[in-house]
Amino acid sequence: MARYKEYDYRQGKLIPISFDKQILPGTFEYTLNYLIDKELDLSIFDARYTNDGTGAPAYDPAILLKIILYAYSRGITSSRKIEQCCRENVIFMALSADTHPHFTTIADFISTLDAEIINLFLEVLLVCDEMNLIGKEMFAIDGVKLPSNASKEWSGTKEELQKKKEKMEGVIRQIITRHRQTDGTEQNKEVTGQEEQYVATLKQNVKKIRRWLKGHDDKPGKKGPIKSNITDNESAKMKTSHGVIQGYDGVAVVDDKHQIVVSAEAFGAPQEHELLQPMVEGTRENLAAIGSPDTFEKTKLTVDSGFHTEKNMQVLMAQGIDAYIADTQFRKRDPRFADRDRYKERFKKEHAAYHGTTTVFTTRYFTMSDDARYCICPAGKRLHRNGANVIVKGKRAIKFRGNKTDCRVCALRKKCLRYPDHTETRQVYFFQGRAPSLPESFTEKMKRKIDSVKGRLVYNKRLPTAEPVFANICSTLRLNRFTLRGKRKVNIQWLLYCTVHNLLKVHRYGYGYG
Repeated sequence: MARYKEYDYRQGKLIPISFDKQILPGTFEYTLNYLIDKELDLSIFDARYTNDGTGAPAYDPAILLKIILYAYSRGITSSRKIEQCCRENVIFMALSADTHPHFTTIADFISTLDAEIINLFLEVLLVCDEMNLIGKEMFAIDGVKLPSNASKEWSGTKEELQKKKEKMEGVIRQIITRHRQTDGTEQNKEVTGQEEQYVATLKQNVKKIRRWLKGHDDKPGKKGPIKSNITDNESAKMKTSHGVIQGYDGVAVVDDKHQIVVSAEAFGAPQEHELLQPMVEGTRENLAAIGSPDTFEKTKLTVDSGFHTEKNMQVLMAQGIDAYIADTQFRKRDPRFADRDRYKERFKKEHAAYHGTTTVFTTRYFTMSDDARYCICPAGKRLHRNGANVIVKGKRAIKFRGNKTDCRVCALRKKCLRYPDHTETRQVYFFQGRAPSLPESFTEKMKRKIDSVKGRLVYNKRLPTAEPVFANICSTLRLNRFTLRGKRKVNIQWLLYCTVHNLLKVHRYGYGYG
């Protein structure tokens, strides 16, 4: 019969731990510990404390920074979890010297870092520059949209939120009325209890909306009011590849040599058009602060198409920046995508076959009269001219529009209109040739520049420069959403993660560490 060694879980063992022996050379915690103790100037944190005469001693900011940055490098953002790690994890014990800061201390330290986070980011950036990790040959600007600590269900204009409140109040009245009518009769106590709890929740939500409506107005926008959010009004609704989210756009300027982040900021803006200039100015200020003025005299700048506007092109060219910014049609002009339309045609045919419809009638199905006063549609109706010299994408055209009385009852409406549910009449353009030459816009100048052989070679470096940074932060460091609320606090969290990213680059490529 087999025999095994005896064991007993009730026994204990005391293990002596030397904290300095736990932080081993070659590890990230060793690099972090050394840089904070020996290289970074943390004197700016002294202004946070006024306990030199009276009051209890405070936790050393160096200790708090070590455990927070190390926790972020492991994807831990919860202050409660960080406190737990300081009590249970040996590495956290060693970094904190077994001081066990309370989670409220950690949370307060992070949320009030707005006065010091820029200096901390610049201190790490200076270390990167001294180790020659910043090439300053090309910068790439891009952003990643991440959900905020707020639900998009609580977004809307004042009018929409008012309707939401009235709808909730109507549901409350219905439930209370039903309870009064059935009062005294035998009822399911479990269902009644659930409904009463639901009514209490609705009342809290109504009170929340009413309180917000009294103290806030709609956020102004170019095309009308922008939807506000009751939970975090500085966040915004954003379109992403995963659908619409309520969140912030974390934007970063990345150097192409070792993918060091030279400037970073989080914005609660649904579009990126207005974010290019703040990032360019922030890059100038950061590099000037570490002793590198006149940054863009020799450095190229590549930018994603989301930042492309005529105004941005004009400003960058006026500043003499060698920029390469793609427009939304950049890929379509690429010779390597010359046969892309065959997939669109196949999709249209498959879509039409599946839904039992045909593709939309094109201009060749319409016949223009000899005097160009009207044209005849496939249904035999007249479309009257309402533009004899219309300029469309640099081409001159004659424009025709159908009558509402004809189009609304037309049997070919579904075949003629792309969106028959909300489009009233059909419009047709007959192109007559190129329009008279106009002064070349800044957008056209950028198109000509980026479509050149050199332009495409330079712009092709943007993707492998910027995107791996966001992949590292969002996947490896596990920042899949912002856990704080308000632009100030979200910006602190974004800069902390960008700082951790740069510290990991120092650990990997810096001399004495890599």
